[in-house]
Amino acid sequence: MRVRSPELAGHVGQRVQIAGWLQSERALRDVTFLAIRDGAGVVQCVVADPARLAPLRAAGAGLESVVEVEGTVVAEPQAAGGVELHGIDLRVVSAVTEPTPVPLAKKLANVPLPALLEHAAVANRHPTRRAVFQVAAAAMRGFRRTLDAAGFTEIQTPKLVGGATEGGANMFAVEYFDRTAYLAQSPQLYKQIMVGVFERLYEVGPVFRAEPHETSRHLNQYTSLDVELGFIRDHRDVMAVVTDVVRGMLAEVAALGVAVPAVPAEIPAIHFTDAQARLGEHEPDLTPAGERALGAWAQATHGSDFVFVTGYPLATRPFYTHGDPERPASSNSFDLLFRGTELVTGGQRLHRHADYVAAMEARGMAREPLAAYLDAFRFGMPPHGGFAIGLERFVMQLLGLPNIRLATLFPRNRSRLAP
Repeated sequence: MRVRSPELAGHVGQRVQIAGWLQSERALRDVTFLAIRDGAGVVQCVVADPARLAPLRAAGAGLESVVEVEGTVVAEPQAAGGVELHGIDLRVVSAVTEPTPVPLAKKLANVPLPALLEHAAVANRHPTRRAVFQVAAAAMRGFRRTLDAAGFTEIQTPKLVGGATEGGANMFAVEYFDRTAYLAQSPQLYKQIMVGVFERLYEVGPVFRAEPHETSRHLNQYTSLDVELGFIRDHRDVMAVVTDVVRGMLAEVAALGVAVPAVPAEIPAIHFTDAQARLGEHEPDLTPAGERALGAWAQATHGSDFVFVTGYPLATRPFYTHGDPERPASSNSFDLLFRGTELVTGGQRLHRHADYVAAMEARGMAREPLAAYLDAFRFGMPPHGGFAIGLERFVMQLLGLPNIRLATLFPRNRSRLAP
């Protein structure tokens, strides 16, 4: 029976079978070392008799060939996992007879980004690339576990919609039988509706933004971690959930042995107007340089890698955003900056039907396309709010990656639809 690499330490002295990809072959004077990589790690195989390698030679099998190896597990502190295989018998399952497009047996530091993306089907096998996506998987586990423990229900919402979610024209149109549909910008309207069903809910799923940017921190398809909850007092209740969720995500990542920043008991916050005054900016939103400066301020002043910016101008936020009763031009909304980059956007939503009608009329928005959404507010919705986290941006900031595409299995941007 096959044993996977993390399980080998429990089989010292036993003869076992492993299977995986031939990652490297290193020949010394009296011995050859094979590194066999499976989906969870790498196993070192020690070959003292060259005849044991005959199946590789007969098949012309090079690196990345799929092999099965039977051998005796021997403790070796210097080997990966503290064990290695001796006295092996090897069988070639699938022979690779040409060089790989990226050097999986070496570091990827010198491989340019376009090559990594073009050959992602192979490049993602590299242990350093695989580790990035294991961090992403851990972050999603932490997200779900934190919210499940707090009584939230996971939902799935449509990704084909009849019109804009957030407003604006940055949507991908698709043919839908005899009419045009669009790829969803976010699950926003559906998750608000579902507050009337579950009160507390979340979703993990793709969202699509038809924005023609080519920056190092934007994608046209990314994974959004969305949350919505009812019976809140204002946006500060939502910010408290954000804090718990980010802490839970980081705790799950830390379990992999990855260094993570501490999340303060209360993340520092600064109002948008105060932030603008500090930065000397007069824009309707924070600039990337402004975000970086606020991140540096939070670290220097509060020792925090995180800072909330609250009270963004109401006119710059989506139509469903609740205003600040004490500052009519401001909103009960926020962004969470992580190491100087926006990570989370959220806030309190409107919850009365009459307020929606007034907000949409003020913006010149037609109600008919959103009639089903507005019906939820005709029939009773509590004060509620929510937020969304971009998974790939979270991973990029946490690991210090220079480009968000390195945090994405198969990135989609203006110029890339494959692989």
